[in-house]
Amino acid sequence: MRYLIAKKKDLGDGFFVRRVLPQIEARSVGPFVFLDHMGPLPIKTGTEIVVRPHPHIGLATVTYLYDGVITHRDSIGKVEDIRPFEVNWMTAGSGIVHSERSKLDPEYNILEGIQTWVALPKEFEETSPEFFHHEREELPTVSGGGWELRLIAGSFMGEVSPVKVYSPLFYADLEVEAGAEVELQVSQEQEAGIYVARGKVDAEGKDVSVGDMAIYPKGGAVKFRAEETSRIVLLGGTPLSTPRHMYWNFVSSSLERIEQAKVDWKEDRFAHVPGETERIPLPEH
Repeated sequence: MRYLIAKKKDLGDGFFVRRVLPQIEARSVGPFVFLDHMGPLPIKTGTEIVVRPHPHIGLATVTYLYDGVITHRDSIGKVEDIRPFEVNWMTAGSGIVHSERSKLDPEYNILEGIQTWVALPKEFEETSPEFFHHEREELPTVSGGGWELRLIAGSFMGEVSPVKVYSPLFYADLEVEAGAEVELQVSQEQEAGIYVARGKVDAEGKDVSVGDMAIYPKGGAVKFRAEETSRIVLLGGTPLSTPRHMYWNFVSSSLERIEQAKVDWKEDRFAHVPGETERIPLPEH
C-alpha cells in the first residue's frame, strides 16, 4: 500500500485546490495522472471561480461535482453547465482550449467537486478534440452493505458507463455509511486507488482522511472500513504502457511534443474559445 497526502495548490485568481496526483511517490494510478479536489467553497456571487482559457494536449479532463454549478466553454464551440452527479469528459487529444467558471444557482450555496486527468494511450494522443456531457440518470449505480457506487467512467463490477474512454479504466463516486466495510475486487492487470473527499476510512490499518489517497497493489482487492460517513473517489485501470511527461496542462509521451505545445500557446496558435479574449499565460517555470 502507498499513501499520499494532498497539497494545497494555487491555480490563480484566488482559486485553491487540494492536489493529490501527481506526486513523486505516485505519478499515476492506472491512466489517471492528475486529481484535484476543489472546495467546498461558498458561492455568493457566482464569480468565485474564474479559470480563464487555457490549453490541453494528450489527455482527457473529467469534471464531477458534489455541489454547485460550473460553466464549461471550449474552442470546439461547446458550452455546458455541469451540476452535481453529472459528468463533463473533454478529450484534448491534439489540442483544445477551455475555460471554467462557477455560476450562481439558487439550489446551491457552495461548490465542491473533483477534476481528474486521464492520459490518452500513445496511439490516441493526437486524436481530434471532443467534449461529452452526461446526465446523472445515465450513470449506472451499484449498491452493497452500507455503500452505493455511481460509475462515472469505464467498467466496474459488471457495469459500463456511457462515457467514451480510450483505455481500460474505472472511475466511481462511492458513498459509504459509517461503520460499513467495503471490499471490491480489481482485475489482475489493473491498479486502484481511493481518495477521501469527505469523512475518514481505515485502509489496511491506516487512517485515510479528507485529502488523503490510498493506492492498492496491482490486481488486489480494494478494502477499507468507513470510520465516518464518507465520500470516496475510486479510480484506476490498466497502467500506461509508456511513461508520460507533464508540463503545466500538457501531457505527452514525447518531450518534443510538449515543447511544441508550449511554443504554440506562447505564439497564440491554439484555437480560441468563442466569445472570450482573456487567456492564462504560459508559466515561466
